[in-house]
Formats: sequence, structure tokens, C-alpha cells
Amino acid sequence: MEPVKTIRIFIAAVAANLSAFAAGTCLGWTSPVAPKLKALDTSDSPLDHPITTEDDAWISSIVAIGALTAPFVAGPLADRIGRKWVLLISSAFFVVAYALMLIASEVWMLLLARLIQGFGVGFVFTVQPMYVGEIATDAVRGATGSLMQLFVVAGILYVYAIGPYVSYNALQWCCLAVPIVFDIVFFFMPESPYYFAGKGQKSNALSSLQFLRGQSVDVVQDEMTTIQGEVEEAMASKGSFVDIVKIPGNRKALIISAGLIMFQQLSGINVVLFNSQSIFESADTGLDPAIATIIVGCVQVSSSGLTPIIADRMGRKVILLISAFGMSIGLAALGAFFYVQQVIGDASNITWLPVPALILFNIVYCIGFGPLPWAVLGEMFPANIKSIASSIVASTCWTLGFVVTRWYPALDALGSYYAFWIFAVCCIFAFFFTIFIVMETKGLSLQEIQDRLNGKKSH
Repeated sequence: MEPVKTIRIFIAAVAANLSAFAAGTCLGWTSPVAPKLKALDTSDSPLDHPITTEDDAWISSIVAIGALTAPFVAGPLADRIGRKWVLLISSAFFVVAYALMLIASEVWMLLLARLIQGFGVGFVFTVQPMYVGEIATDAVRGATGSLMQLFVVAGILYVYAIGPYVSYNALQWCCLAVPIVFDIVFFFMPESPYYFAGKGQKSNALSSLQFLRGQSVDVVQDEMTTIQGEVEEAMASKGSFVDIVKIPGNRKALIISAGLIMFQQLSGINVVLFNSQSIFESADTGLDPAIATIIVGCVQVSSSGLTPIIADRMGRKVILLISAFGMSIGLAALGAFFYVQQVIGDASNITWLPVPALILFNIVYCIGFGPLPWAVLGEMFPANIKSIASSIVASTCWTLGFVVTRWYPALDALGSYYAFWIFAVCCIFAFFFTIFIVMETKGLSLQEIQDRLNGKKSH
């Protein structure tokens, strides 16, 4: 029996995840750029005047509007032209957006560029989990599915670390390079065997599997038969939105997936990512805000590196519970700090608190509620409705992401502690949601997950 050369699956998954790195540069972008745009000295800003609070709220949040609409194009397109080509196309959005930022001289041009970035992010977040979920074996799916979070936060750290120390234009060039590198590397990777099987291109599906498993034709033939069977069964009952609502197993999968993504956004993660530097500035911890932000970025990357190692060992549910509990503590502590600072008026004894509070929040977010909702999404739905379901869940993510980032500045003006305490309460709800609603998928094949959701006993 030839063993599967797992390294090949990881090479293809890492190549695909360079697109998530590019998406990360878009998500981290406002943290170093907003201070440049707000500065009274406009020498390092593309604009000739500082931006208003209203401009700032829109520049942060408009990405989510692009990301919200993109899945409804990206999902069907992935079924038509393939996962690989849709991911390659996503780079065009990033390239155009960063090029536009280089020539921008008005706020509307920045907003347009951020909107286009959002389309790219939405494409990646919809199609990349499909691709990676379909190329992996059951044994490594938890690990490969968690890579996305690692690469997104690596992209964020890239911008956090470069942004404060180079000019505005130099930063755009550094970001522009990322999608180009992704296209060059990912171009040489195979298309998903599931896509080929769905299109009836059996020989292509076989050669794709051979590449991914590093095995001879005879050995991959068994897996090919399984894939062919799954795909044919799914295609025979080509799903629609109605099937998601009507079939109990799908409905349950949607509640679990959409619920996890909803709590992911209501934890306030995008507020923290988009405004890290500004949060540290207003906390006035005595530490350079750029350095504090880079520390948080490093923490995110190192803790995201843990999930691929522990996801298939500890199980999704335990990790999500630890994550929700830890986030609520970190956010409550941050809220308490701002309450003391803004209401009582003297936070000099606890200036040390914001950095560890945000570090705790980021560690537990990055091992749990960051990566796992996406990993769970990739394994919860049968092939016939996967693209529709992914589009619904991804757009739920960005609708809430928009609401949270758009109205955070207004909450912040009332008192930063309100925002962080509201996020903390949401994390407590997430804890109970995980206990009572979420189903453990550790070590189950995609078919076994379907059987459990539909209340069948696995054979």
C-alpha cells in the first residue's frame, strides 16, 4: 500500500493560501494607513487634507460591502470555470486596488480601491475553503482548513510591520507584489479533483489526484471512485436554496456554520484588526502604538500556527469553547480599562492592561473562532449545495463585519468601554451556542458528517 504523500497536499494548500495572505494585507491595511490619513501633516498622505471621522468609518468598513457581494459571483463561477481559476482571478482585484491607491488623490478613490479590495477578499474567502477542503484527505482536513487563518494574519502582520516605517506609496508597492507572487506559484497547482469529477473529466480528475496524493493510478483509483460517487449523487440532486432550508441536515449545518461566523464577527475582531494602532494610541500605554500593534500581529501569527497542529487532536468543539471564554475575558478587561480611563479619569495604575488583554483576545481568537468557523464550513455541506451555502455564510460574515466596523466609531465616541463590553457579552453567547448547538466533526469523513447531521447512524 503506497502511503499518501501528505506534503503534496500541504504544498497545494499553502500555494492556494497565498491568496489569503493577499486578503490579509487588505484587512490590516487601515491600521498603519489611517494614522497617516488623519495626520495634520499631509506629507505622507495621498490626500491634501486630513480625513474626517466619517471618512475613516467608511474607509474601514467599505471592504465588507465588496466582500459581501462577491460570494454570489464567486460561488457559481467556481462551479463553472473551476476553483483554481476563480482564485487566480481574485488577484486581479488586489492588483487593481493597490494600483488605484498609488494614484489616489481624493477620498472617493480610496473608497473605490477599498471596495475593489473587498471583492478580492470575498472571492478568496468563498472559494479558497472549497478548494482546500476538496484536495485534502480526511486525516489532514482540519489542519489544511486552518491554514487560511494563519495566512490571513500573516498578511495582516506584513502590513502592520512595514506600514508605520515606510512611506504610503512604498506600502502600496509592497502589497501589490503579494497577489502577483500568488498567481505565479498557484498557477502550477492542480485543479480540485471534485471539480473535474463534476464536469465528467475523469482523466483530469485522476491526474489531479495523482499529483495531490503522490501515488500511482491504481492506488488513487479507489479514492477516485469514492469522489465520483459522492459527486454524482450530489449532482443528481442539484441543490437550491430551498434544499438548505427544507432538508433538516442542511438546515442544521447552516445554523451551525452561520452561527459560528456570526459570533466570529460579533467578537469585534475586525474592529481590533482595523484599528489596532488607534486603540493603542487612545489607551496611551507608554508603549509605541506601532510596536504594540506589531506585537499583537506576531501573537496572531504564532497562535494561528497552533490550530493546524491541535484541530484534529483536540477536536473543534473544545477549542471553540476555550476560544469564546478567553475572548470574553480579554474584551471585558479592555472595556474595564477604558471605563477607568474615560469615566473615572485615572488609569495610570493599569496602563499595563490593554496590551495583555488584547494579546489574550488575539491568542484565543486565532486558535478558535478565527480559523474553525471556516474549517467547519468546508466540511458541513454536501457537494450539491456547498457553493450556495458557502456564499450565504460568507456574506453573513461580511454583513456583520460591515455593521460592526461602520458603527464602531460612533460607539467609541460614546465611550470605548461600551463597544468592548458588548463584544464580550457576544462571546459569552458564543460559548453557550458552542455547547448546545455545535456538532463535533473531528476524525469524521465528509459522508459521516452528513449522516450525523441527518440523524442517520454511521455504518
